[in-house]
Amino acid sequence: MEALIVLLVIIAVIAVIVVMVYNRLVALRQTTNQAWGDIDAQLKQRHDLVPNLVESVKGYATHERETLEQVTRARQQAIDATSVKGLAEAENMLTGALRQLFALSEAYPDLKANTNFLQLQNELADLENKIAAARRFFNNAVAEYNTSIEQFPAVIIANPFGFKPREYFEAGQAERGAPNVKF
Repeated sequence: MEALIVLLVIIAVIAVIVVMVYNRLVALRQTTNQAWGDIDAQLKQRHDLVPNLVESVKGYATHERETLEQVTRARQQAIDATSVKGLAEAENMLTGALRQLFALSEAYPDLKANTNFLQLQNELADLENKIAAARRFFNNAVAEYNTSIEQFPAVIIANPFGFKPREYFEAGQAERGAPNVKF
């Protein structure tokens, strides 16, 4: 009889540990999902702002069609992206194209003085800062989640319950280098 009680206590302790680990993994997965939602919302705002910015530049830099088309293409690719990696690559292309657009604006004093352009540029700069902060939070949440699903005893629970590693939202070469502007 004592052996049965000890066995039941051991089973109960194991069950409590499994439930606790499972709940922690669910909470971490939800944190990464919420962090991704924050990034997605910021990126949608950015995508909505870009056409206004392009339109305000068009009037001043009509012969710079290639740069404007590059920004428009990069925005569309970012909107169409379906995976974290694909979206990160597309957003990095958009960041590079926007940097070229802002560098190009340096050549047009009237554009630099345009209130609408300056407001859009400031809004975009603010959004870029928010996106960078959201990306850092997301990548931190992904790191914590990925680490947790690989640690013992969670690794025993993670695999059977479908907890898979998440991809980071990484900065690409477009965000690391200076824009290449040709006049």
